[in-house]
Amino acid sequence: MEEFEIPKSPRTNYLNAEYGLKSWLLTKDHKRIALLYLGTVTFFFFIGSLYAMAIRLELLTPQGDLMQSSTYNKTFTQHGIVMVFFFLIPAIPATLGNFLIPIMIGAKDLAFPRINLLSWYIYMLGGVITIYALLAGGVDTGWTFYVPYSTTFSNSFVIATGVGIFINGFSSILTGLNFIVTIHTMRAPGMTWYRLPLFVWAHYATSLIMILGTPVVAITILLVALERLAHIGIFDPAAGGDPVLFQHLFWFYSHPAVYIMVLPAMGVVSELIANFSRKNIFGYKFVAFSSLAIAVFGFLVWGHHLFVASQSVYAGMIFSLLSFAVAIPSAIKVFNWTATLYKASISYDTPMLYGLGFIGLFTVGGLTGMFVATLATDVHLSDTYFVVAHFHYIMVGGTLLAYLGGLHYWWPKISGRMYPEGWGRFSALVVFVGFNLTFLPQFVLGYMGMPRRYHTYPVELTSWQVLHVLSTAGASILGFGLMIPLIYLVWSMRYGRIAEANPWNLPGLEWQTASPPPTENFLTTPVVTHEAYEFAPPEHKEVVGKFERQAPAET
Repeated sequence: MEEFEIPKSPRTNYLNAEYGLKSWLLTKDHKRIALLYLGTVTFFFFIGSLYAMAIRLELLTPQGDLMQSSTYNKTFTQHGIVMVFFFLIPAIPATLGNFLIPIMIGAKDLAFPRINLLSWYIYMLGGVITIYALLAGGVDTGWTFYVPYSTTFSNSFVIATGVGIFINGFSSILTGLNFIVTIHTMRAPGMTWYRLPLFVWAHYATSLIMILGTPVVAITILLVALERLAHIGIFDPAAGGDPVLFQHLFWFYSHPAVYIMVLPAMGVVSELIANFSRKNIFGYKFVAFSSLAIAVFGFLVWGHHLFVASQSVYAGMIFSLLSFAVAIPSAIKVFNWTATLYKASISYDTPMLYGLGFIGLFTVGGLTGMFVATLATDVHLSDTYFVVAHFHYIMVGGTLLAYLGGLHYWWPKISGRMYPEGWGRFSALVVFVGFNLTFLPQFVLGYMGMPRRYHTYPVELTSWQVLHVLSTAGASILGFGLMIPLIYLVWSMRYGRIAEANPWNLPGLEWQTASPPPTENFLTTPVVTHEAYEFAPPEHKEVVGKFERQAPAET
């Protein structure tokens, strides 16, 4: 076999190409913009976690002895607003998606670099306005802004918070537009649609939801502000409006928004399962098209949030059936991941532990979703802690674990440094245990009738207090587990072992360039000659430049 010298990593990379604050604030490099997002979403996650800690401390005892009811209302509202709109929705697309999509398809950058930077500034502007509203007095309507409370009766900063979320929505729209155009027009030679990594497929489907769904919630929040300011009768029955119309408009976006959060997470897990199993993903096309199916079905199931909101029984039956149907493409992913793991050579590195944890927790979240998608059981479970637990198993157990798994997986590429693997595995196990101890008791609480959004409960129900104490103890363990990666990832940026270009020995394009990558991602435009996740035996591979491709079989 003819030997070629693999080029050494260049000294100049995207991190040291330019210095100074101005070079970061005016950068058009998608990788630097991803790091700007990484810093800001981490900040908002920290703020949202403080509110969560206050909620759990309040519920340790039956009496409302830590805060008044009005303060508690603001606490859980602001926890939801910060976590949903400023962490969960942008976490994976704006950080990992921004950093990796151009590299994974062999492009030098996103299609619109200036719009990419603009999307971060819009996100920051929306975040600053929302934080101002929270510090000035807060908002107490719940993160769903249900009318007529949000339009007529609330004396909190509803409009300021709504303006912050309204502005932030344009960041999602621009990011989705950038991803779609980039994936369509900037793929490297040989990168066909069926050679795209499943991470890219997932972000393509997510971008469709961002573009089609976000304008609806933006207009809805604008209508709430107009009714609150000008008393226009849109949702107010006294002025000829319909309060249920708000729920239809809000959930038409906000249920697909769940898939904005979890579809990118599924893309991350597809990468982890395939690459740490050393196997091509089982049923690649099924997994790819199931992402598009989830995006489409996600727009058809909003009515299951209105089963107890005067919706007709016939409409409820249709939405219930559609809600069961949307579980099918999600189940396809879970079964295909499991089939990929079967008889595989699995490496239990930190990213893989998070990926396996995602499968378990997302499965629990999805199955419990069937309970609230059923007309009869939802009457009992609606607005109880069962719904809170179900939602968090999808969002925290799903999106957050996949985000942490992806961050660890691509950390050598992002920072050029390795993290301490032992601490990584330990933190993954602590997070998994802490999460289950936090939210499993809440399923039981909800079944027993504990309403959500309440800060007191009957003193004589000692079983409720025991379950709340368990949940708060679990939240403490979960918080400890989440602090560990923050510490060692920051530590690794200076003291971690220098990462190789391909530390996991994988075939993806992102591993065929230096760690950290140069500003233009690749020194020469790559030509893709292999399928996604092609793990050929070593004796059937030849090295060509800095890429590997499968050699033709000898005759």
